[in-house]
Amino acid sequence: MSLDQPLEPALAAARSARPIAGIAIIGLVALVGLAVYGATQAPKVGHHAVQMSGTESNTAARPRAVQHPIACEKLPNVPGKSITTLLVRFPPNAYTPRHRHPGSVTAYVLKGSLRSQLNDGPVETFGIGGTWFEPPGTIHSMVENPSATEPAEIMAIFVADSDCGALTIFDD
Repeated sequence: MSLDQPLEPALAAARSARPIAGIAIIGLVALVGLAVYGATQAPKVGHHAVQMSGTESNTAARPRAVQHPIACEKLPNVPGKSITTLLVRFPPNAYTPRHRHPGSVTAYVLKGSLRSQLNDGPVETFGIGGTWFEPPGTIHSMVENPSATEPAEIMAIFVADSDCGALTIFDD
């Protein structure tokens, strides 16, 4: 903008952007608060826990991760989509085989460490505070808790269709 242009159009644009920026900041603060809250809570196993399944012969004896849904809310500004938040608990030595998700997902490690492989990429290790993102269609080749003694936990946030249905699809 040059000095000889009127200021009013720029101010109007800034005013219209403020509510969107405010909503984004509120959402970010809520997610950080949820992460802190979830990290400080004692493990709870309720009737909403979902055992992750899938079979793979060489890992069948290993424990599986358990999903604990926290919330599923329709996104008012994205028709047909919802945001779902889960805590996913990985007991010691837990393994989750090849799977995918019906939408976008981001994961944040709250406790322990996890080894994860997306598509045919390298196996990466994520400790507390580590994060990864899976766009729709990504194959999550595996995820495991490498510790034989310590549990691990992530907060996973999904944006998917509004039915709040199954969020993990196994390839078996």
